[in-house]
Amino acid sequence: RLWYQRRLREFQTFQHYLIQINLSCVMEETFAAFSKFGDTKSTGKELDNKKFSKLCKETGIIQGKLVTSTDIDIIFSKHKPKGGRTITLKEFGVILDELSVKRFPKKKGDVEAQKAAMQDLITGKAPGTKGTTKVSKAGATDRLTDTSKYTGSHKERFGADGKGKGLEGREDVIEDDGYVVGYTNKDTYDKDHPNE
Repeated sequence: RLWYQRRLREFQTFQHYLIQINLSCVMEETFAAFSKFGDTKSTGKELDNKKFSKLCKETGIIQGKLVTSTDIDIIFSKHKPKGGRTITLKEFGVILDELSVKRFPKKKGDVEAQKAAMQDLITGKAPGTKGTTKVSKAGATDRLTDTSKYTGSHKERFGADGKGKGLEGREDVIEDDGYVVGYTNKDTYDKDHPNE
């Protein structure tokens, strides 16, 4: 019986350890996703205050008067390295632990339940583009962006399918063939004068 109780405790400890590893991986994925958002040079190992605030807003950590954006800024500044502008995953975990107490006051005293609730908020979240400018399809926009109605030099910048020609449409290509620019009867002399 004693052996069974010892094994059960070891199993429960091991199971708790596996859950912590899984939560850590999920937390790391979310951290990296927000860290890389909008920055092609980011390694995903550091998070600045702007992206941390975005993470807190989009995951629901910021909640009315419980946790405000001011609280987020204060906690971020408190845990970032002195003179630094970013936090690492380790500091991120410490910040989340501190925020979980503030975000879930009804679970006061049960630190594990608060941490689990915070993990549930973060799990599987990725940065979104809510509130960004969308393509307008108003009447005026359709008219102004219809390349088939362009005239003059602007018309030359687009092909028949409406796609831009790129550099070819912007440069004046000089052909050294002996004809003046815009001559329409090029290479027709031999057809019109077969005997000469």
